[in-house]
Amino acid sequence: MVMSDQDMHTYRNPVLLGALTACFLVSLLPVVHIPFFQDIDVNVLILINLSRIHSLDAFFNLVTDTAGAVGMLTPLILLCIPRLRKAGVYGLIAYLATALTSNALKYILNRPRPFATYHFIEKMTSGGSPSFPSGHTTDAFVTAGVLSLVFRRWYVTVVVYLWAILVAYSRIDLGVHYPSDVLAGAALGSIAAVVCYGVEGWLIRKREAF
Repeated sequence: MVMSDQDMHTYRNPVLLGALTACFLVSLLPVVHIPFFQDIDVNVLILINLSRIHSLDAFFNLVTDTAGAVGMLTPLILLCIPRLRKAGVYGLIAYLATALTSNALKYILNRPRPFATYHFIEKMTSGGSPSFPSGHTTDAFVTAGVLSLVFRRWYVTVVVYLWAILVAYSRIDLGVHYPSDVLAGAALGSIAAVVCYGVEGWLIRKREAF
């Protein structure tokens, strides 16, 4: 089932969703600046990265490379299908909003990549911009959120979120992100999908009121 205007009416005022986003952004600060959380981050990263199965490096490189491509192509494909164009607009707005927010946070918080700080971390793929949050994970989770809200089928939700989780895990496994980077990316992408969905529903209600 594709999302309908009636489905979108069930979502609340975007001000409330915006407040949720603000709370999330405030919650990021302890993870980046408090040593206790940083120690947990590093220990989990070491466990995953240095104990990984090396024969799976090629697989996880392939998985990690799908994030950007799938994220960009999903709204474009939806826009090309007449009955899904509204969903395509929603998906494109959610993707762009997430990309802008993610990149802004990266340079505001300016957290170094783990392999730049801890030289024993094995970097197995590219990673140049600041670390927090993970852009690949953000792309994957906003895409998963959009597709789940658009199609409303349990099997779609299972498949897209399994893919998103694999992308997130690959970023740690390949040594380019801390666990908190990918958790923040997952939260940011999911929140953006819901916020943009709610805003679209709110705009439709306002338009129908006139």
